[in-house]
Amino acid sequence: MTFHARLLQETAAARQGLLATPIIQGALRGQVSLASYLAFLREAYHHVRHTVPLLRATRDALPARNAWLRGPLDEYIEEETGHDEWILNDIRAAGGDADAVRHGPPNHATEVMVAYAYDTIARINPLGFFGMVHVLEGTSVSLALLAADAIQKPLSLPDAAFSYLRSHGTLDQEHTAHFELLMDKVEDPGDQEAIVHAAKAFFRLYGEVFRSLPLPDAALPVTAPSPSPTPAAAEALA
Repeated sequence: MTFHARLLQETAAARQGLLATPIIQGALRGQVSLASYLAFLREAYHHVRHTVPLLRATRDALPARNAWLRGPLDEYIEEETGHDEWILNDIRAAGGDADAVRHGPPNHATEVMVAYAYDTIARINPLGFFGMVHVLEGTSVSLALLAADAIQKPLSLPDAAFSYLRSHGTLDQEHTAHFELLMDKVEDPGDQEAIVHAAKAFFRLYGEVFRSLPLPDAALPVTAPSPSPTPAAAEALA
């Protein structure tokens, strides 16, 4: 079994825990509110703005045995630069206050997730950051495009309010394929374990970010995925 296949296998249960969060299940059923979507964008801004600094910190902390990752990380840094501004543009297009988001604080759950990422890089193993990449980008591929359609229709928002979700859904399909190739080159058992451990943690932490968002009235708390999702939603959750 390749390491990437093992990563998928060993984090499958944690991934399902994230996808079962009430607000994600509600969004897939078309139960959304503008307040929920704007809150999602606010928290997305506050973790996405750390993506490039986290990538740089990972690159700078790489041990000699992983120097081969510096080139891919530089490419990733170039690709990710400016994505936080996409989110602010979406907030404006959806009628929110982008300046208040830029200068305001994140929710506690988002702050903790970001802090854990920096701590993983500095204190545990810089390759653990790839556990966060696995969670955020893997989830984006499964949900971003689907969620954008499910949110936009009931709220009657313009396309300009969904540049982050739709662009990330497309970009992360490419990133995920590249990520698989990179992970299969990671041979050190300690590095592999650090990535798996971090991925499990980030699935829980990202789930807490979603649980911190306001639920629309129609999306009452649930303890398991909807029993009868649409075919597209069922495929995303597989």
